[in-house]
Amino acid sequence: MQIQLLRNALLKLTYAGRTLLIDPDLGAKHSRPSFTGRSQNPMVDLPEPIESILAGVDQVIVSHLHADHFDAVAKERLPKELAVLCQPGDEETIRAAGFTNVTPLEHFLRLGPIVITRQPAQHGTGAVVEKMGKVMGLTFEAPGEPTLYWCGDSVLYPPLRDAVAATAPEVIVSHSCGAKWDDRLIVMDAEQTLELCETHPAAVVIATHMEALDHATVSRAALRQAAQARGIGEERLRIPADGETIEIRCPAPAGA
Repeated sequence: MQIQLLRNALLKLTYAGRTLLIDPDLGAKHSRPSFTGRSQNPMVDLPEPIESILAGVDQVIVSHLHADHFDAVAKERLPKELAVLCQPGDEETIRAAGFTNVTPLEHFLRLGPIVITRQPAQHGTGAVVEKMGKVMGLTFEAPGEPTLYWCGDSVLYPPLRDAVAATAPEVIVSHSCGAKWDDRLIVMDAEQTLELCETHPAAVVIATHMEALDHATVSRAALRQAAQARGIGEERLRIPADGETIEIRCPAPAGA
């Protein structure tokens, strides 16, 4: 398995012979309004040309319709015949943008050898949840590959905790920038990310969705410092830079 972080939540996942593009936000730096008045968004450029990002993609996954997960440039530049997987309720909006092969993920989907399963996610707490709307997490499983739990735009709340425990993944991808809306947390912050690391010591946690939007409250450096203070090293918490690729192999069978 290879995971390339492009920017924010945008990932290029190579898994069981397939290439999946997750939450495409392809807009130029400062092309969208500020959330807080601190900066226009996104705050950084993509690390490589859009043509390179789209090269070889077999499947697109859109977890929800917020612009930092599926923006106007993605709607324009993604080939309209590409298969798009989304949460139920978003399919008609995506089809209206011209995409012809859109599948809502009710429970699970088989993509060749890969089983993609919808998992619980909650985009905040309290009254802000309704404003943020529905989101989803995902798990990816395939023979010969590590099990991947992708948390999506979610805080660490009881159903997510239970789902990660039930899945026992080798890899967990978190959104860890501590973004806030109406002064409420809407994705994981440093404390919740470190709780994932400590609760699942056999997993590698990959912290993404960082340093790209102006309502974030946690930087990469701050998360690393907090992890070091808790004795969590880089082998257990990976905090990739934009453009960085992380490769993780399936653990060898016992006795092999």
